[in-house]
Amino acid sequence: MTDFLIRCFVKDNENINDPAVRETYGKFSGIVGIVMNFVLASVKFVVGIFFNSAAVIADAANNLTDSMSAVVTLVGFKLSGKPADKEHPYGHQRMEYISGLLVSFIIIFIGIELFKTSVRKVITPENLTVGVSLFVVLAGTSLVKLWMCFFYKRIGKLISSGVVLASSKDCFNDVIATFAVLLSAVVSYFAGFNFDGYAGAVVALYIIYSGATLVKETVNPLLGAAPSRELIDEICRIIRAAEGVDGMHDLIVHTYGPNKYFASVHVEVDAKQELLAGHEISDNIERDVKRITGVDLVVHLDPVIKDDKAVNDAREMVASILNEIDSRITYHDFRMVEGTAHTNLIFDICVPADLNLSNGELTDTVIHKIHAKDRAFECIITVDKNYGSYI
Repeated sequence: MTDFLIRCFVKDNENINDPAVRETYGKFSGIVGIVMNFVLASVKFVVGIFFNSAAVIADAANNLTDSMSAVVTLVGFKLSGKPADKEHPYGHQRMEYISGLLVSFIIIFIGIELFKTSVRKVITPENLTVGVSLFVVLAGTSLVKLWMCFFYKRIGKLISSGVVLASSKDCFNDVIATFAVLLSAVVSYFAGFNFDGYAGAVVALYIIYSGATLVKETVNPLLGAAPSRELIDEICRIIRAAEGVDGMHDLIVHTYGPNKYFASVHVEVDAKQELLAGHEISDNIERDVKRITGVDLVVHLDPVIKDDKAVNDAREMVASILNEIDSRITYHDFRMVEGTAHTNLIFDICVPADLNLSNGELTDTVIHKIHAKDRAFECIITVDKNYGSYI
């Protein structure tokens, strides 16, 4: 069903890497969400008022917030699809996150209001009419929501959209919430006790929780959450596989919206490499990374001396010492400057974020171990933290 709808309404649907096609997918999912959720909300409101059920009305309001979320998602995809301009040189893709944040605040507000109404129903319960039509409506709407869950999941995975995938998760949670309302109606019918207010309160609390969860999911990328480990590994694989590359470091990846990444990296090459040949290496890496991952990468070349025995011996000594401290520690930008009284070893070390030693303690430990091997060495060390997007 979902694939059929995609073929009917998404032109050039297989070209998912095209920003215009991705925007079409997003707007299509938004329109489906608006229509389906509005229909479900309308049906449940009518049934909830007819049977005087606060729980069903709360569930209807939940569907209405989903419809409002779809509206904001639709607008967000439209705005995020605008091309870069003078004021926003990296594009407008973060509008997708901002739209999600607005939706989350709306959801929380409605959840609070519904909770107040449900509490009043608990304090002063009203007569609840339960009929077969109530069960049929709740069961039918649950099946529709379940289909929407798979619909959103399919599109979210196709275009790698966190907002659409969040809608899939929200739909599945809605199925559970509706089932809770259905269960309360069944219990009320057979037990002769009105559980309607309690069920409405539970649904309202769930709505508030969903809104708070969405706040976290949308704020994280706005604050600069690290890209996926898979993306980092793929970029590293491409760079290390390139001809003429001896190593890499200082990979930094920034995101400006879903699938909108900019990155920079230092690539180590033989110091005797000709300038034009080195430039070709960097160009090839940038093109390959862009073609395979879609990331706009800038490569900085670092020359490495490979045929000087004294430098190589000092480099191996430092590598051995760092491995003794923690095998995850790496080094780069290694230089050796010989003087009359002493020899300077200048290098950076990259350490995992969870290393127990402070930068000062680590530096002192490395220097102490180097001096234990040769007092003629003086060390100038820079410590970098590896937080996943910085390698």
